[in-house]
Amino acid sequence: MTPQATSRRDRLRQNTLAEIHAAARRLLIAGGSSAVTINAVAREVGMSGPALYHYYASHQELVSAVTADFYRELAQELRAASDAHADGPPARRLLAASRALRAWALAHRAEFGWMFASPAPAPDRDHVDSPRDLAEQGFEAIFLEQVVDLWNTNPFPVPDLEDLAPSLRDQLNDYYATRRLPPEAAHVFLSCWIRLYGLLCMEVLNQLDFAYSDLEPVFEECLRDVCAMLGLTYEPV
Repeated sequence: MTPQATSRRDRLRQNTLAEIHAAARRLLIAGGSSAVTINAVAREVGMSGPALYHYYASHQELVSAVTADFYRELAQELRAASDAHADGPPARRLLAASRALRAWALAHRAEFGWMFASPAPAPDRDHVDSPRDLAEQGFEAIFLEQVVDLWNTNPFPVPDLEDLAPSLRDQLNDYYATRRLPPEAAHVFLSCWIRLYGLLCMEVLNQLDFAYSDLEPVFEECLRDVCAMLGLTYEPV
C-alpha cells in the first residue's frame, strides 16, 4: 500500500471516529449515559453494532475515548482562560481558570456528569494509561501546575504533618510522591479542590436548588476562601 493510500485510509478512520464521538455526545445530551450504547451509537452513524467494534473493542473503550475528548476540550478552555492573564498575578490566573471551569460545566451539564459524577475505572499500574487517564491528568495539571509554581515562589501556609491523621499522612505521601509538592502542601491543594469541585458538582446536579436560584455569589465566596488558603489576594469578577 502506498503512503498516499495509507494516509487516505487514516483520514477516513479519523473522520469516522469523530462521527462516532459526536454521535455518542448527542445521545448523552439527549438521553443520559444509559442512552450511549454500542448499538445506539452505531445507528446514529449509519453502521451496524458489530461494525462499530472495528473501531472500539468494547463499550468501556468507547466511553474512555469520548470522555478523553471532554477532558481535552475542558482543559483547552481552562488553559486559554489562564493564559489570557499570563502576565498577571497568580490569583488572577487561578481565578480565571476556576471561573472557566464553572462556565463550561454549566454549559455542558451532561458531559460534566459523564466525566465527574461516575467513578473512573481503577488505575492499573501494570498497563499503559488509557486515553481517559492521560486526558484527565492533563486537566488536573492545569490547577496543579499553578499551585506548584505558587509554592515554589511564595509558599502558602500549611498544616503541621504531625497534626494530620496517620492514614492521611500515608496517603498524601504515596499519592503525591511525584507531584512536586510536599505532603502538607498537597493537603492544602486537595482541600482547595474539594471545596471548589464539591460546590460545582452540587450546582451542576441541582442539589442546592432548594435554597439558591443563583449560585454565582456562593461560588465567588468559595473562590475567596480558596485564595485565602493559598495566600492569594481574591479579585472579584
